[in-house]
Amino acid sequence: MRIAQIAPLEESVPPKLYGGTERVVSYLTEELVRLGHRVTLFASGDSETAAELVAAAPGAPLALMLEQVRARAHEFDVMHFHVEHVHLPLFRPLAHKTLTTLHGRLDPPEPAPLYREFAAMPLVSISDSQRAPLGFAHWAGTVYHGLPSEVCPFNPAPRGDYFAFLGRVSPESGLERALDIAQRAGVRLRIAARIDAADEAYFHERIEPRLGEPGIDFVGEVDETGKPAFLGNATALLFPIEWPEPSGLAMIEALSCGTPVVAWPHGAAAEVVEHGLTGFHVQSVDAAVDTLERAARLDRSRVRRRFEERFSATRMAQDYLALYRALARKRALAAA
Repeated sequence: MRIAQIAPLEESVPPKLYGGTERVVSYLTEELVRLGHRVTLFASGDSETAAELVAAAPGAPLALMLEQVRARAHEFDVMHFHVEHVHLPLFRPLAHKTLTTLHGRLDPPEPAPLYREFAAMPLVSISDSQRAPLGFAHWAGTVYHGLPSEVCPFNPAPRGDYFAFLGRVSPESGLERALDIAQRAGVRLRIAARIDAADEAYFHERIEPRLGEPGIDFVGEVDETGKPAFLGNATALLFPIEWPEPSGLAMIEALSCGTPVVAWPHGAAAEVVEHGLTGFHVQSVDAAVDTLERAARLDRSRVRRRFEERFSATRMAQDYLALYRALARKRALAAA
């Protein structure tokens, strides 16, 4: 198939550090190329890909890139957008050959009128829970994120006697819960987290004073080269979120390493983590403390197998290809 992938311009594809959407676009693009499809990636100029790259100039507005996509629309069987909603007015006449993956949260009230207006545009959710607030929208399917098996290699024998936290320093990430769990259980906690400018005051007021507690190691933001060792050597990943996480890529990365996840079942966490198999769902700090030993005894090779079955890049690409082909069939029927 002739496929256009349209990425956000905030980060390169793949991103140098943080950038979940751009990372997923990269995994999908490279896997589609590997499967033999003709893929064109519209992305920032410092992106790297085996596909044809249409590079946006540094600082170029997204509108300019979207016009480049529109001018070449006749070349593609499908145009797959990852830029949330900004393209909807321009591409409404071409809805029959577009697909839009929504990567963010949809529970605030603002998105509802937007997607009622653009009801013809086929959408993809990254978890079933993500789409729940917009049940009326034109959902073509749910496709869970996937990543190549070698990105976070399987580690059957972790060498670190610690539990891991990976994410942002923010109230909704649940880092205070993770600290409470480690303190009450008397276990070592390593924290790999970035601090956005908007969360600096929260960090200094609520988190920094606790970093001197026994067993707490704050390592800051880890890049992609450091993430496999950080996750793979952990006994388990703590994912004590307080918000409806749409995807949970950090959980999937941990499962790839064979590392189980102890999560609050908000948003996609309830779908990604299989209770008792790849981790546990808990609803309180006390329950999490009681679960840590059971998490440590889970079969890491089984955790890895479930990753391969559910969250590989190949599975993600095949799921999207099924949606692309369904669009093509609908166009053929409409033209008959």
